[in-house]
Amino acid sequence: MIPRLCIFLLTIAAIVSGATIDSQAQPKTLLTRHVREVTVNGQAPLVGHLPAQQSMRLVLVLPHRNQAELDSFLKELYDPHSASYRKFLTVDEFTARFGPTQEDYDAVIRFAEANGLTVVGTSRNRMNLDVTGPVANIEAALHVTMGVYQHPTENRTFFAPDQEPTPDLALQLWHITGLDNYSTPKPALRRRDAAALTVKSDATTGSGADGSYLGSDMRAAYYGGTLTGSGQSLGLFELIGTDLTDLTTYYSNVGQTNNVPITLLSVDTQSTSCVFTGTPPCDDTGQTLDMTQALGMAPGLSSLVLYIGTGGLSGQTVDDSGIFNAMATADPLNPQLACSWAWSPTDNTTDDPYFEEFAAQGQNLFVGTGDDGEWTTTSQIWPADSVYVTSVGGTVLNTTGAGGAWSSETSWVDGGGGVSPNQFAIPSWQLTTAEGCVALGVDPCSKTFRNGPDVSANSDFSFYVCADQEACTANLYGGTSFPTPMWAGYLALANQQTVANGKPVLGFINPALYTIGLGSNYDLDFHDIVTSGGSGYAPTVGYDLTTGWGSPNGSALLDALAGTSVPSFTISASPTSVSVAQGKSGTSTITTAVVGGFDSAIALSAAGQPTGVTVTFNPTSITAPGSGTSTLTLAVGATAATGSYPITVTGKGGGVTKSTTVTLTVTAPPTFRIISASPTSVSVAQGQSGASTITTAVAGGFDSAIALSATGQPTGVTVTFKPTSIAAPGSGTSTMTLAVASTTATGSYPITVTGKGGGVTKSTTVTLTVSSSASFTIKAAPTSVSVVQGKSGASTITTAIAGSFHSAIALSATGQPTGVTVTFKPKSIAAPGSGTSTMTLAVAATTVKGTYKVKVTGTGGGKTKSATVTLVVKAAPNFTITASPKAITVAQGSSGTSIITARALDGFDSPITLSEASKSVSFSPNPIPAPGSGKSTITVTVGPKAALGTETLTIIGKGGGKTNRTECALTVVQ
Repeated sequence: MIPRLCIFLLTIAAIVSGATIDSQAQPKTLLTRHVREVTVNGQAPLVGHLPAQQSMRLVLVLPHRNQAELDSFLKELYDPHSASYRKFLTVDEFTARFGPTQEDYDAVIRFAEANGLTVVGTSRNRMNLDVTGPVANIEAALHVTMGVYQHPTENRTFFAPDQEPTPDLALQLWHITGLDNYSTPKPALRRRDAAALTVKSDATTGSGADGSYLGSDMRAAYYGGTLTGSGQSLGLFELIGTDLTDLTTYYSNVGQTNNVPITLLSVDTQSTSCVFTGTPPCDDTGQTLDMTQALGMAPGLSSLVLYIGTGGLSGQTVDDSGIFNAMATADPLNPQLACSWAWSPTDNTTDDPYFEEFAAQGQNLFVGTGDDGEWTTTSQIWPADSVYVTSVGGTVLNTTGAGGAWSSETSWVDGGGGVSPNQFAIPSWQLTTAEGCVALGVDPCSKTFRNGPDVSANSDFSFYVCADQEACTANLYGGTSFPTPMWAGYLALANQQTVANGKPVLGFINPALYTIGLGSNYDLDFHDIVTSGGSGYAPTVGYDLTTGWGSPNGSALLDALAGTSVPSFTISASPTSVSVAQGKSGTSTITTAVVGGFDSAIALSAAGQPTGVTVTFNPTSITAPGSGTSTLTLAVGATAATGSYPITVTGKGGGVTKSTTVTLTVTAPPTFRIISASPTSVSVAQGQSGASTITTAVAGGFDSAIALSATGQPTGVTVTFKPTSIAAPGSGTSTMTLAVASTTATGSYPITVTGKGGGVTKSTTVTLTVSSSASFTIKAAPTSVSVVQGKSGASTITTAIAGSFHSAIALSATGQPTGVTVTFKPKSIAAPGSGTSTMTLAVAATTVKGTYKVKVTGTGGGKTKSATVTLVVKAAPNFTITASPKAITVAQGSSGTSIITARALDGFDSPITLSEASKSVSFSPNPIPAPGSGKSTITVTVGPKAALGTETLTIIGKGGGKTNRTECALTVVQ
């Protein structure tokens, strides 16, 4: 873990450095770390490497721009005395001011593509670029080696880079997600041991089975009012998909109904489906309870979105970058977000750019503090201790009865909390609180590092849970996964109220929470939890490290956050975007909800619709007190111009005017298209059949069957479709079969496939290639073989059949020179005739050097085919040695010399050692070094009494298994 020197000054402190642009693209390290410490210190030994062709998916993350300006903006944004207070940015506004430039983003795209990576996803804020590619390309692009290591604490291996990535880019990237799968994420969820008395649930007053609590019980205990979250949307961070049948079972079993639209959004390759009996098995307990707790607190949300990314299944990388960026760029944005997962990133600053964008755009992220008690330096609780999030701790709740009010609350023995294990600098909004906490002499609050949790709520083993397509359970599960989405739902109520009061959403609430906690009405706004539920940090009056400020105290905290309700109403549309074809109609449901005692009818009207579009409401007004729905109908005339139009829907009543926007997209008249024929080219042998799949798609509300036909087929070809037509509304597939007679002439034929329906005709083309029947081809690889005299070479002979050919193919060879023996293994290719055989060419030492054309012939089924292999016979590597001069005269008592010259032939590559039988002979140098071409001086020394006369010196050269000789005449004189 690395310390961070960031601080929140009434808001969020920035730690992101701006991208440095160089004049040339030199390798640069990134602005965050990627190397796991255990791979460096040897705790995780290297056991292998990822296969070069294995595909990987990465997210290339660019840093913020104008970071100093962003820091200043965030301070003012959350300063109640600033003119910029809570004037949040849209995604496009944030991108324009602080996002990477389009030029930088394009440069990263070019870098990825130039290194053989495929761009599979872009982002509207230009922060993320999703790419895929083989390991070899990624290693080359980032200058890393992807090793496989033995995990030091888990019985598995993981992959990770051996060093920090250094891409050849002119700008520094912020981070690259997907380079390791070291960390195994875990949800803030525990299943109790039913036999363990120490974790016995106290739940007896809930509305569920065996007195267990429902999400609606949490709403009754912690709120109890009429706000429902109307007009608000909520997002959940998930690393696995879910099965919505479990949510349906939950509501069915407890006799309730969910009316909130739910979207399952995969941000990468992770499936949105999670089936416990699937492969691999998938547990959706955490995901389902996230939904029930959020919906229980805010049952009138306009939408609930599950942002689903990789990380929750075995061997996956955690795509936190993909999920958080999807939350930061959603349309519409979710002002309240929740994450009930924890993991251990390589660098705990990785997600800060997304968290900063949340704050700038008016979004608040709640994170559970975990279920392992007091935080330690080894706790896996990230991102709960980040200064950018609202961390949620655990309590044990008692109520007055089923669906009843809050009665009492104690700390939860397993609830996480303490001083930031990552040693994040304490934000300024927590400084005064920490000083008071220390002054009490009870909790060891830090004045240097971030303390947690911020708030808390019920986490005990007291909930009703339906999951994994099995029987539902009562009082079996607990954990801070329960209060985290519940708090997000509570914020939706607060945001509904502040919007109804004519103000923007609250955004990041921590500065406000700590101001409220230090205020005189603290005991009215929070349930201050002072009774300990067991070991760990002890709760105390005010803020503590086990329950934070405590749990929400009904509408009082809402009023403290959002301001006291004034008579008003909210208005929202679902869906907010409607697409209608010319001549058709579309609808959206307009919903109003009252706050602050509003009691009046609300008249509805619309403005902004283009010429040719008629807008009506049914009913035309919402009756008093003002809560209800009306169906907005948009009738689009045939002459209305295509395009998108923002239509403002206005509600007026009781002196209050509110509006919302429905975007109408007018499309062209109903039509269809044959979007593809797959394949577009079909090769069929005479007497055989082939097929292509014809796919149609509709647009603009087209709703008709589409009849299929074909033209252009040659004589002897019959074309059929199954089915013969695509059933209404016109989207589907049909298999087109092309039956080719044995008499059909060979060649290529463009066949036009036509679809007709609803007064529309469309066509596409399939090219039919008719080939001869009953034949085969023969190929050699390689087609050229070089062999040294006395050695052997080989070529693979491959045969492939066409049409109805079905016979063994005998192989033979001609054209080989004397001394070359050709053999095949096997000697023939077995029926039906597709296969390979190894042709071996054994070259004798006496074979004459040269180039020869060897013809390989395959015979079978009455057919003969051939291929040619070029055989190049090369001489064996050798060398020669010569003496110059070849005769030397030496006087008695003197010396004489000659030069021995060696010459390497035919690829000879070895040192040559020289020798001569006479003891009075020396060579310099000796040996002659490889490759064997060079000179050596032979020195002959004659004694004073040497016999006069001439004798022959035989010089022997040895090297590379070869021996050669030369001679030199020695004449001794007086």
